[in-house]
Amino acid sequence: MAGVDEVGRGCLAGPVTAAAVVLDPDRPIPGLRDSKLLSAAARERLHDRILRQAIACQVVSLSVAEIDALNIHRASLAAMRTAVLSLDPPADYVLADGFALPDLPVPHQGLVKGDQRCACIAAASIVAKVTRDRLMVAMDQDDPRYGYARHKGYATAEHLAAIRLHGRTDAHRRSFRPTTLLDLLIDHDPDC
Repeated sequence: MAGVDEVGRGCLAGPVTAAAVVLDPDRPIPGLRDSKLLSAAARERLHDRILRQAIACQVVSLSVAEIDALNIHRASLAAMRTAVLSLDPPADYVLADGFALPDLPVPHQGLVKGDQRCACIAAASIVAKVTRDRLMVAMDQDDPRYGYARHKGYATAEHLAAIRLHGRTDAHRRSFRPTTLLDLLIDHDPDC
């Protein structure tokens, strides 16, 4: 059985990342829980242990261009589907955090708050979060003006202030524009 989860749906910048994980029932990993409930250090430790002990693990990130072409919901589903279908060995059954995955040719079900209720989904949550966080830290090193290492692309006051000061880059999604960001960008650039 595989667990699958994604991270980065609600971000203004950066990829959406999904992970699918098949845990080894003979090698339990203590401390697995929803990645949002763990410290960054705990996530890093668990991430490395998951990768060492899992029977199978796949991570897929879709770029900002792919997100903008598909929309964030479809991009999230595509990333999760691709991660599941890339598992080797393949999963016999899949549990997805939150909702079922359309067109997945593997028996599966969505599990509300699955990352809090199921170890394999929690493991997928951790792997996806650590992978995406590392990508955002690398983006911050390439362009430190936006503070990606601190907020990971979410719509924090710091990030919105940086967009207002510097404008958007190719790392920013054009298809996701919450009202506060839209107002901010219109104030900054009437052609936005």
